[in-house]
Amino acid sequence: MAKKSEPDSVENVPYTKTLASRAVIKIKMSDNMPLEVQEEILKMLPMKPLIQFRSVSKVWKSLIDSSHFIAHYSSPHTHLLVLEDPAYAYPTSDTAILWNISIRKAVVVVVPNVADPKERIYFTHLGFGVCPETVDIKIVKVTQIATWNRTESISCIPWQVEVFTLSTRVWRSPRGNLPRKSIKFGYGHGIDGVFYWLATNRSTINDGFMYKYNLIISFDMVSEEFREITFPNSLVHKSRDNLWFSSLRKSLVLLEHNDEMTNVVVWMMDGGVSNSFAKLFTIHAPHAKILRVREFRKSGEPIVQIMEDPFDPDRIYVSSSLFVYEPNSKRFSELGISARGAHDLFSVHFYMETLLLLDQPEFAVYDKGERYIAKGRPKTEGF
Repeated sequence: MAKKSEPDSVENVPYTKTLASRAVIKIKMSDNMPLEVQEEILKMLPMKPLIQFRSVSKVWKSLIDSSHFIAHYSSPHTHLLVLEDPAYAYPTSDTAILWNISIRKAVVVVVPNVADPKERIYFTHLGFGVCPETVDIKIVKVTQIATWNRTESISCIPWQVEVFTLSTRVWRSPRGNLPRKSIKFGYGHGIDGVFYWLATNRSTINDGFMYKYNLIISFDMVSEEFREITFPNSLVHKSRDNLWFSSLRKSLVLLEHNDEMTNVVVWMMDGGVSNSFAKLFTIHAPHAKILRVREFRKSGEPIVQIMEDPFDPDRIYVSSSLFVYEPNSKRFSELGISARGAHDLFSVHFYMETLLLLDQPEFAVYDKGERYIAKGRPKTEGF
């Protein structure tokens, strides 16, 4: 049998060859190609073949696994992740998991002084993000007194704010300012190096009467500063049960539900400017219940969780499904994903492929500046 000859130039590679195959052939045919040029070619490859090419040579593995390559690799591919029956609550264990689904790798971080929600003395809130300047993974932990009228009686809570950075492996105080103690943190959402919390500011006036209003608290992963962002005037005193966050094109989106759960008004924050929100459109479903807007497509259409015919007496059990809403035509298109039950049965996220955590050992656990390897996959709280 005749041996199959190699193509004598990259131009002769059939067009049916993938970009990855053509890139490898081009590099192999250039024995004297500088490593810097090889690196630029490898950066153009999709995630899956790039991971496989780590086994081609020790040089490539060392290059791809390097912190410099990981920080500067940017994949154009995004994917939709749908989780059924996620656990949303205050952290109930002293560990958190950082998971990169693109490379199927996770590490565990031990979280100090996590509040026990059963005692209801103080609560712990976690936020997560990647610093755009250093590409360092950070976790921010906020501890707050649960009941406003006990703020003065409780003299000390363990570290009101702490920040964990993966590069240093330790928790420390943030470099920037701290939030006011009167702020009550709620649901959070991270966008492009900033983590946002839906919050309430509490104060006591008129013989013990508590006055409160809604606002947004942001934490910048670069400056490590907290900032207060005011709501549109019509939402300042809206029930927090009817307000949620999402993101659209790297901008914060505020979702206003009506009490009947048939309408959702979509607001977008304009460049992070306080009290600068633009109303985009209203989702209207008169014959169903809108349980939650779960995510937005790049084109702007929201992915909505809906419970159809909620008052049908012939229904044996409650079920909900995911739909895409088209604002111009005002029509819903079903995605074909359903589940029994109503609230909090879905978590929907778009994610971009990344090499973050590639240089970390599998099952690595970080605790008080030390790293050790866990035996088996730990059961932890995840981001």
